[in-house]
Amino acid sequence: MRLHYLQHVPFENPGSILTWAKENKYIVTDTQLYKNDPFPQQQDFDWLVIMGGPMNIYEEEKYPWLADEKRFIREAITSGKVIIGLCLGGQLIADCVGGKVTQNAYKEIGWLPIQLSEKARLSPLFSFLPEQPVVFQWHGDTFSVLPEDAECIAQSQACRHQAFIYKKRVFGFQYHMENTRDIIESLVENCKEEMVPDLYVQTPEELLAYPEYIEQNNKWMKLFLTQLEKMYSKGEL
Repeated sequence: MRLHYLQHVPFENPGSILTWAKENKYIVTDTQLYKNDPFPQQQDFDWLVIMGGPMNIYEEEKYPWLADEKRFIREAITSGKVIIGLCLGGQLIADCVGGKVTQNAYKEIGWLPIQLSEKARLSPLFSFLPEQPVVFQWHGDTFSVLPEDAECIAQSQACRHQAFIYKKRVFGFQYHMENTRDIIESLVENCKEEMVPDLYVQTPEELLAYPEYIEQNNKWMKLFLTQLEKMYSKGEL
């Protein structure tokens, strides 16, 4: 399998997703958008992972490559690729399929619980998750409106849309189960100005105080990817 990922800033890489791909000896390529790297041809990859970043999907004047990225994502969706979007990545997917991305009522930064839908918990893709898993959040925007053919599968107290599935093989996650300790430390270092104390914003110390959460989130991500790959191999997506 050939996995390609889009990275928006040097300090947010796919973390445990890369570990999983290397363990399975998959071919991994990337586009570093902040370096103005070119996009691959659609025939050159099977899965696409779209990373997070501190920018917003509507800041095309400040980040001109956003317009080209959206075109590329639309092409990947049309081509039938398996696509996983994380935070900004999920918001970009939502925008590309006709959803709406707006500022959320609250910022969520830290280890916070989400509530999975009953249907999601019955799916082999998510059946290993508890009803209210604690996951890593760092976002101010959200996909506030989703198109009819996108299914919301998770919510939280502060954010109505935490994850969605579009046409069985496109996934948008508001949260980060891929983050390693190094990535979280880099987020704190590069984006600490966003950590204004609030109801759902934890301190830098709290973000790094739970190594067991990082380990559990990474395990969940690998279980999700493994099950997704099984379904993909069997033609079930």
